[in-house]
Amino acid sequence: MARTANRSAPRLQARRLVATALAAAALLAGCASPSPDGGLAPVQQVVKQRIDKDLVWSRTGDEQQRIDQRVSELLQRPLSVDDAVQVALLHNQGLQAQLFELGIGEAELVQASRLPNPGFGFARLTRGSEVEIERSFHVSLARLIALPALQRVEAQRFAQTQANVAGAVLMVAADARKAWIQAVAAQESVRYAQQVMAAAEASAELARRMAQVGNFNKLQQAREQAFYADAALGLARAQHVQRATRERLTRTMGLWGETANYRLPERLPDLPATPNELPDVERTAIAQRLDVEGARLATQQTAHSLGLTRTTRFINVFELGYQHNTSNEEPTQRGWEVTLELPLFDWGQARVARAESVYMQSLQRAAAAAINARSEAREAYGAYRSAWDIARHHRDEIVPLRRRISEENVLRYNGMLIGVFELLADARAQIASVQAAIDALRDFWLAQADLDAALIGKPNLLAPAGATAASADTGAAAH
Repeated sequence: MARTANRSAPRLQARRLVATALAAAALLAGCASPSPDGGLAPVQQVVKQRIDKDLVWSRTGDEQQRIDQRVSELLQRPLSVDDAVQVALLHNQGLQAQLFELGIGEAELVQASRLPNPGFGFARLTRGSEVEIERSFHVSLARLIALPALQRVEAQRFAQTQANVAGAVLMVAADARKAWIQAVAAQESVRYAQQVMAAAEASAELARRMAQVGNFNKLQQAREQAFYADAALGLARAQHVQRATRERLTRTMGLWGETANYRLPERLPDLPATPNELPDVERTAIAQRLDVEGARLATQQTAHSLGLTRTTRFINVFELGYQHNTSNEEPTQRGWEVTLELPLFDWGQARVARAESVYMQSLQRAAAAAINARSEAREAYGAYRSAWDIARHHRDEIVPLRRRISEENVLRYNGMLIGVFELLADARAQIASVQAAIDALRDFWLAQADLDAALIGKPNLLAPAGATAASADTGAAAH
């Protein structure tokens, strides 16, 4: 009896060890399953907090139908800048494709939390009349031991994916805002270029008639004809810019077919009475920038990966197995086995060195992201304040001054002190000043969009656009 108890003790211990390992792993991975929203909720929360817009992930036909209905409702009225941003967040196919990164990342997180599949071995051996059958059941203890660490690494990686997706969403919103500003400004520029064209056409026709009756020489007629030719060129360029900017807005919103026949307001919003004061713009950018947060999460993830690499540097294979062997001539054999890789040639130094290099690389990238965020925030705020000052100068000084000059010239024309050509030339100059004011207002709102992007994500900072080609040609025609 004592010998029987001694024989059964190792088998019982092996079974208990396997059962304990499986129970512990099952407890760790028992809650691992994909979430109903695919990890979208944190991204939606960021978008709601930063820009107060809705974000919907089109994964089913019903969701796409709701998106199409919402977009159709927004396109029924003239499209405001907020409506354009909302349409882009709902209907931009590239953004919808980006959202599937969440599904991929969450699937990898769930996969990392699952138990490793056990192995089963079966062998049938014959020796003369003896038939031996071996059965084995084994599970990777190395994977079970590393499971909590793998879960933490994948959880941090998924958090980084969510931050990256949120940043992509905010960048689409910024692109839609800037595209709307440029499209509305281009539409307004076309309207004023048409007024310049009308004035130049009237001037050229009057010059032609006066030249026919001998009251105008060829030099004066050629000057008026040159004004008309420059105005026609300016109008053509303004119309090209209008078409190009509208198409850019259409692409950003993901519209096509009948939905691309949306209407835009006639003019840009007015200049704010006062600019926003941001004395701590750098601190705000560091606290809110999603790319800085993403770099920080990447560094943390790499640090945990480095710890995992150091922990498992000597062990790649570590398996525990249970065996059950039967024979028609021998008693049944039961027992357990452990398989362990011996680190005779590869001690894991290369894997640890690689992980350390990746970690130091992530540290430098995080530092670079913080430095760039500070600089971009300063640059964006400086451009914003300069654009506000320039737009206010056009609104309060140049345009009113041109208007007073025009009123004085009308009085002089009524008093027969100047001729009709001087009056028409002054009208062209006044319209050119209004066009320059439109460009300045457009640059301000673009600078506002760049500043918003610099405070929440990586912006696409550009030099001030200045006057468009159309307005430059109109201004040349006015002199």
